[in-house]
Amino acid sequence: MEEKKSILIFGAGKIGRSFIGQLFGLSGYEVVFSDIDTQLVEALNRERSYTVVIKGAREERLTIPNVRAIHGADEPSVIEEITHASIMAVSVGKNALEKIIPTISKGLTKRFQCYEGRPIDIIIAENMRSADEFMYGLFKQHLAPDFPIDDYVGLIETSIGKMVPIMTADEQSRDPLSVFAEPYNELILDKKGFKNQIPNVKGLAPKENIKAWVDRKAFIHNLGHTTTAYYGYYKHPEATYLYEVLQDESVLQFTREVMLQSADTLLRMYPDDFTANDLEEHIDDLLFRFQNRALKDTLFRVGRDIPRKLGPDDRFMGGIRAAISLQAPYDRMLKAMLFACTFKAVDEKGQRAPEDLLFEQYMERGLDFTLQHVCGMDPAKDQQLLMQAKGYYVDLFPLRA
Repeated sequence: MEEKKSILIFGAGKIGRSFIGQLFGLSGYEVVFSDIDTQLVEALNRERSYTVVIKGAREERLTIPNVRAIHGADEPSVIEEITHASIMAVSVGKNALEKIIPTISKGLTKRFQCYEGRPIDIIIAENMRSADEFMYGLFKQHLAPDFPIDDYVGLIETSIGKMVPIMTADEQSRDPLSVFAEPYNELILDKKGFKNQIPNVKGLAPKENIKAWVDRKAFIHNLGHTTTAYYGYYKHPEATYLYEVLQDESVLQFTREVMLQSADTLLRMYPDDFTANDLEEHIDDLLFRFQNRALKDTLFRVGRDIPRKLGPDDRFMGGIRAAISLQAPYDRMLKAMLFACTFKAVDEKGQRAPEDLLFEQYMERGLDFTLQHVCGMDPAKDQQLLMQAKGYYVDLFPLRA
């Protein structure tokens, strides 16, 4: 039986539709989504296409054709799709990965039984470091001990650099299937992870050392994005959009300095992959993209979920830990992280994110408690770092200390 040219994407959300689905759909692939949103699945099957609205200097509307969807709870259908797909992708968020891996494992098992000579590649379109190792660990829990995962399944780590804003309720009601996105379309992925030939899809950018590019995303893009939101909110709590706070030269300059400091660490980590000029150009391009008025990206979207963004291995603490290990400066990164403590941005309904309210409960128990339980600072091993953080906090927010 001849293999059809199709991609099965777990997660029909913003990145699934505006990035992975767009690239493969416009390159001639049938795009099949698996999602647990019943209305979204029904709408995709009814329309068989959807629209990506590109928000740039001029607005562009792209129709992604040849689309269908299956409900994630329909296990037999999901297993059948895995058996026949040309390639797969996941874009569901780290927590949801654990929920879909059991079904994917059953699909991989059936595929191997039917087509032993047809390995499958899975693009991991998740915003996390070492995503391939995380998924490998989950698969080992659910696949039979003798399943040849190392030869049969390609786990393709990616660096997802595309920015996709929150659509308002009004925008969504006008066209529930459309999704807004910036013009950027380069999907950086792990060249060495593929078991099959790399697909001939415009926008794919395979890299030899994917770890360097994932860390560039975390410690420059994510770090700078969130710094803009936290420091921008601190300076302008009345503002809604990223481009608004970046009109303040002090916000723009501070954010750039934080990103450049992190770039210094990256250069020491990956001297064979980047140059200082490469990273400075990348930073200036990002700051230009952050100021995209048409995108209307909000401080709320970029800064929300503080506990995750201040987590032990995420953009701030991951970069700070790397800097410490390489004896590189990190004072600006540490100060930028502390501005999260004043972040109280709200969505269009005036509501704060539940995770941010949880973070506030941590802060009610004191900065020391928060640094230990959110950021992972150890009171014995990280004594100096804790003292620095508390010292900066008193300097930055004397009325709160």
